[in-house]
Amino acid sequence: MQPSVKIYTLSTCSHCKSTKKLLDECHVQYEFTDVDLLSNEEKKIIIEDVRKLNPQCTFPTLVIGDKVIVGFDETKIRKALGL
Repeated sequence: MQPSVKIYTLSTCSHCKSTKKLLDECHVQYEFTDVDLLSNEEKKIIIEDVRKLNPQCTFPTLVIGDKVIVGFDETKIRKALGL
């Protein structure tokens, strides 16, 4: 069974786009939030959530099951997904 996958991204980030593309190519279901497209209030709340996972608050920040992966690291992402 595939672990749950949540990604915090920026709509203009090439690494974020690469991460989504990899997940799509692997037929992985995921939820994503384009943080830069949120309203100010929503953005503040989500950025606090991201900081808890990734203190540098960089993107993409992925949560795969109980693992946090920062940045586009195909090897780590595939390993966390069991691919």
